[in-house]
Amino acid sequence: MPRSVLSIGRVLAQTISSHPGWLNQHSIYVCKRCSGPVLNASAVGQFCSSSGCRVAGRCCLGNETLGLERIIGLDLSNCSLTHVENLQEASAAFIVDLSLNSILNTSDSAFQGFRKLSHLILPADVSCPGGNSSWETVDLEGGNRHCRGQTSPCDRPAGRTPVKCPEDSRCGPNGPGFFECRCADDRHGYKCLREGDFPAAQVLGSLAASTLALSLLLWFTQRRKAKSL
Repeated sequence: MPRSVLSIGRVLAQTISSHPGWLNQHSIYVCKRCSGPVLNASAVGQFCSSSGCRVAGRCCLGNETLGLERIIGLDLSNCSLTHVENLQEASAAFIVDLSLNSILNTSDSAFQGFRKLSHLILPADVSCPGGNSSWETVDLEGGNRHCRGQTSPCDRPAGRTPVKCPEDSRCGPNGPGFFECRCADDRHGYKCLREGDFPAAQVLGSLAASTLALSLLLWFTQRRKAKSL
């Protein structure tokens, strides 16, 4: 990787680590969908505590690469929700609790991209996304529906139509009932028709530079606001 990309990456890492609240303040709206924190006795609270992570609003946040934090647990129970949508900020979550809500409608794509989701808690009258076949177990416990152990639509049982992906690609799970076709290691582009490695250095370099510029802009504007107060 070129030195310029590495140096940008180091500066970006140092900038983000010295201001860890920036990304959190601007990217966890879903954690503030309703008032109150995650309760310690709740399923998400127990998961967060056992994982050694921290609570922010209705979210459990875990550390990722470069010290960034991602939502690994989301508790929107008893939040007066009637529709389930726009949860993509929590797509890295392992557990989501939507119980104690009068949910009337769930978007078909509400959990698309939730590859790591292994435990979903819903009101008893709401079906598990993707259907029961998308989960290892579906149980009714304490008046709630528990969907556990997400299965892969790529592993079709005998007698069911298998998932078809283009040549030089393979099927991969992409949330309950969803899949995506991923290119082989030496392929990329439309329908995986391009050979060779993906130009990661150029793409990551541009991404790092734009992210650094945005971070510095946010820091500068916030500092000016602070001085004016």
